[in-house]
Amino acid sequence: MVEVSIFAVLVAAISSFVLGGLWYSPLLFGKAWLKESGAPTTPGHPAKVFGISFICSLLAAYAFAVLMGSSADLATALHMGLLVGVCFVATSFGINYQFVQRSGRLWLIDGGYHICQFLLYGLVFGLWP
Repeated sequence: MVEVSIFAVLVAAISSFVLGGLWYSPLLFGKAWLKESGAPTTPGHPAKVFGISFICSLLAAYAFAVLMGSSADLATALHMGLLVGVCFVATSFGINYQFVQRSGRLWLIDGGYHICQFLLYGLVFGLWP
């Protein structure tokens, strides 16, 4: 069993949560995402939406930490973050989005977020002592 720093997992999850807040805000891609996704302008109950999102971020960060192991250097961790973000998450979105005929623009927004999310995870775990 790989030893995982719970504090590093927490920092990684918080980093992706902050990234998501910025990524999907009107400052970056929020308006385009709303237009492309057709999502309601008023999401569900904020505590539920943010709570479930944060739990998912914690789970993803923990799984990434286990995948990385405890001795990965920064370059390896960033490479693994890019690999997971592009080759696992973004491509999975691409498959689903083709079947439901979502736009390429939406795929770039959502896939781009998750690529950056896992790069952040790589940064956190690669720098964590």
